Amino acid sequence: MARVWLTFWLIVMLRWQESDGLLCFTSDLILPPPAEGSAEVAARVAAAREIQRERFQQLGRPDISCNASAPAALVEQIVSLDEPGIRLIRDASEKLRLSARGFHRVLKLARTIADLQGADHVGRPHLAEALSYRAASDRNEMAA
Repeated sequence: MARVWLTFWLIVMLRWQESDGLLCFTSDLILPPPAEGSAEVAARVAAAREIQRERFQQLGRPDISCNASAPAALVEQIVSLDEPGIRLIRDASEKLRLSARGFHRVLKLARTIADLQGADHVGRPHLAEALSYRAASDRNEMAA
């Protein structure tokens, strides 16, 4: 986002014209359209919620409707990591000093990210994205 603003202000500075003491500039800045509209995002979220609901019904837990509500033991069952994912979460747990609760929250978020992307398995990229949100949250807490 900072890059977009920097580009915008560079174009403004290059395009400005002085006219009757007023600063005027042309509006020829063309930003790329958003990757997804709100309707597409809503559809992806609804699909992910349905995937989660069906997953928990198949596991005999119709009382759970989403990953966030799942208990820790069930989270470990629905998130099976490959070797690179295991190494990543192990290293991150040590560096970020994740508690057991924090560890499971990251796994739940990674599973949700995978569901939003339509992936059957949680991979290292899903885990990395979930950890990036955790690290950003920790930085924000320290700044406050």
